[in-house]
Amino acid sequence: MSTKPLKFGDFAKDRRIAVGLTLRSFCRDVLIDPSNWSKIERGVLPPPDDAGFLSRVATVLGLNTDEQAEFADLASIARGHIPTDLRDDEILTKMPAFFRAIRGQEYTPEDFEKLLTGVKRLHQP
Repeated sequence: MSTKPLKFGDFAKDRRIAVGLTLRSFCRDVLIDPSNWSKIERGVLPPPDDAGFLSRVATVLGLNTDEQAEFADLASIARGHIPTDLRDDEILTKMPAFFRAIRGQEYTPEDFEKLLTGVKRLHQP
């Protein structure tokens, strides 16, 4: 059984509905045109690349800290970008090994070790 990957628009729409907001009332609260937000929810348009706007949306949706991080990551992915906090030169040099792995291509033990080391560094204070 496979699960459908979560997309920004699905996340935003599901949460908007869960907190009881209509499209129009939500758009009044976050100051965006309902037609444009509908296109974002449906994946026709990418989410804006404006941290202040996304923060406003997260507040209106009542997202907790973990949900806000997921929301921001999904927004970056929807725009075809690597999340800002991962745009570190050291991390970016490891991305080709990661891409090979998820494509099912040859992945050497050295590649795995480099990736693992990079991930561990992300979680160190």
